[in-house]
Amino acid sequence: MAKKPLRSTKSYGKHDKDGFIHRSWIKATGLPDHVFDGRPIIGIANTWSELVTCQVGLRDLADFVKRGVWEAGGVPIEFPAMSLPETQMRPTAMLFRNLLAMEVEESIRANPIDGVVLMGGCDKTTPGLLMGAASVDLPAIFVSSGSMLNGKFEGRDIGSGTDVWRFSEAVRAGEMSLDEFMSAESGMSRSAGVCNTMGTASTMASLTEALGISLPNNAALPAVDSRRKVLAHMSGNRIVQLVKDDVKPSDIMTREAFENAILMHAAIGGSTNAVIHLLALAGRLGVPLTLKDFDEIAREAPLLVNLMPSGKYLMEDFCYAGGAPAVAKELGPLYRRDAVTVSGKTQGEIADAAKIWNREVIGSLEAPIGPSSGVWVLKGNLCPQGAILKPSAATPALLTHRGKAVVFEDIEDYHARIDHPDLEVDETSILVLKGCGPKGYPGMPEVGNMGLPPKILEKGITDMVRISDARMSGTAYGTVILHVAPEAEAGGPLALVRNGDEIEFDGPNRTLTLLVSEVDLIQRRHEWEAARQPSKYTRGWYKLYIDTVLQADTGVDLDFLVGKSSADVTRESH
Repeated sequence: MAKKPLRSTKSYGKHDKDGFIHRSWIKATGLPDHVFDGRPIIGIANTWSELVTCQVGLRDLADFVKRGVWEAGGVPIEFPAMSLPETQMRPTAMLFRNLLAMEVEESIRANPIDGVVLMGGCDKTTPGLLMGAASVDLPAIFVSSGSMLNGKFEGRDIGSGTDVWRFSEAVRAGEMSLDEFMSAESGMSRSAGVCNTMGTASTMASLTEALGISLPNNAALPAVDSRRKVLAHMSGNRIVQLVKDDVKPSDIMTREAFENAILMHAAIGGSTNAVIHLLALAGRLGVPLTLKDFDEIAREAPLLVNLMPSGKYLMEDFCYAGGAPAVAKELGPLYRRDAVTVSGKTQGEIADAAKIWNREVIGSLEAPIGPSSGVWVLKGNLCPQGAILKPSAATPALLTHRGKAVVFEDIEDYHARIDHPDLEVDETSILVLKGCGPKGYPGMPEVGNMGLPPKILEKGITDMVRISDARMSGTAYGTVILHVAPEAEAGGPLALVRNGDEIEFDGPNRTLTLLVSEVDLIQRRHEWEAARQPSKYTRGWYKLYIDTVLQADTGVDLDFLVGKSSADVTRESH
């Protein structure tokens, strides 16, 4: 059977004016004549940026990818991709995930490359890169930046994000001085790399292994570990073979692979943000995946990984304990073992070769770290299209709760009133935040884990039920109901909640109910629609995003980006 001709030969293999132009201009980068002899041209999409600690090491790591590509007989060509620093971008990095995906998709399609190595790490760069590559469907492999070293403060380990939230609440409760709080900054982030907790970045890195789109151990190796350089080298090796065998993302990231990702997500106590990202990625690939799948499939898997925010250890410890392959091993018959991966091995073969070195960090099905984790998917008249909660990060006593709403109309309203001593709130209240969904903020920020009122913290209470159309950081914790769909800005029932309304949350039965009569809700909707103001965003990316973004239950992609186009480009550039 004849092999499929390389895509790059359409540009670099022609002996005419067009071929002359393509080769001549790229030769100016230092490439000699003989590399245009039909070798695979491998793009390296690199989100390196000095604006973000997560990706600051990728510039050097790319050199090791190139070594692997050259060694395997390919030609590596690195190009930049938009970097999305989670902690730096305003109003939220999530506003730009789809923009990154568009940039990556069009960069891959427009340029004469045969396969691509995707290099990222921070929360939104991993899904953005994967979504873009999936929509082109050229051979691809993912290389994560790795996590930072364990944080250190006053002789103990501290975790990125998780301890920020904890320390911040302690300061507000008068249990920690501001000087102590400020002195923790340097010790929390001690090296390049993503958050050292099981936040969204490390969750998504783990899920690249479960999806089969990265080599084993991609998730847990620290950013500064020399073995990550080896992994980058071997990924460069592997992408050349994937091109030769024409193995595409759609061949790897199948329904079976997404089921493994959901199981892995539950077992590691992964970030709630991963739900949105997996739904969006599945939408690009045409894989049937719904919000309901996360609850139903995840019920099979207990919590196997003892990492913050659901446990006590950090990513460095996870690495030394065996990483994601060890979790796959412990998932045993639950895992879809026949699923193929970019390594050339099945998930079962990878799991069989794994070892577990620390049972305090990685448990087993017989002796798990905790009960079935994952996410709970809620339905009810307050969230007709769904909402989610991470039970492993919640207070068990609050997983069934009824209370009166304390409503904040937007984030500014919350900041203006939450610390006021006259705020009508007690520990049984339910905090409700509106206007923070995809359209409302815009971009759906990580503000769902609202800080509690000082008058509640002073009682020694550290958790309350909180409901919003926002997201929360994967490093956060608490009984926080998120991703309410439809969001308030889109006219969802959340927009109609008023102070004093009773809300009933029944986690075990997966319901969230606003205890207000339908007649009253109809009247409130008329009043809400009459009071609506036109959007203040009238141009640019913000307007395009608001006009076309989908809701949380389908992945917050833009409606016109769902699905994929081929890698074919038929017209020449000159």
